[in-house]
Amino acid sequence: MHIPDGFLNTGVSVVTGVAAAGAIGYGLYKAREELDERSVPMLALCAAFIFAAQMLNFPIAGGTSGHFLGGALAAVLLGPWLGGLVIALVLLVQCLGFADGGLTALGANVFNMALIGTILIYYVFHGIKLLLPKSRSAFLAATGVTAWLSVFLASGACAVELAISGTSPLSVALPAMLGIHALIGIVEGAITVLVVGVVLAVRPDLVRTYDYRPVAAGLGEAEVSG
Repeated sequence: MHIPDGFLNTGVSVVTGVAAAGAIGYGLYKAREELDERSVPMLALCAAFIFAAQMLNFPIAGGTSGHFLGGALAAVLLGPWLGGLVIALVLLVQCLGFADGGLTALGANVFNMALIGTILIYYVFHGIKLLLPKSRSAFLAATGVTAWLSVFLASGACAVELAISGTSPLSVALPAMLGIHALIGIVEGAITVLVVGVVLAVRPDLVRTYDYRPVAAGLGEAEVSG
């Protein structure tokens, strides 16, 4: 999903770049409020894991392959703004250090994977969570669905950008991108649920969006504010 140089026209690059810069700028502002002793090590670990996971491709079908996006994972563990910053940082390092994604398309890649795939998807996750029972299993179910959606929506945005730029007709790009990323999203959901589940089992306090806590032995879990 990393768009290389030469695939987007100037207008798309500028519009997505401005939108991405605005979101990341606001994310930096929010980070001053949200960063604390608990979130700093989690932010570093999350960034390292997503960076490594994005570098690994896995086979899908028909000779195609996909890679982990990590937007939903970052959003669930860190919240929308810190999560968006993590994905943007990973994309920047990949672009400058590994030529994975073009420099002129960096704004679009951040727009697709950090703004849509992380920040926007957090609010989708929050909405799904409100509709489900307040339990750990429901929380993980919401996490899996959200992770799938993050890949699906980000790939759709990528297809639209390519179509507007004249690189590929929308009738070709959209079904091709959505079809393959619907499969990639299943793997994304499974990995995200696995990682979040492990963190919840060991240190649930490190999952910023998990606001259910045991109230007493045998009484299950309750929602806590803040």
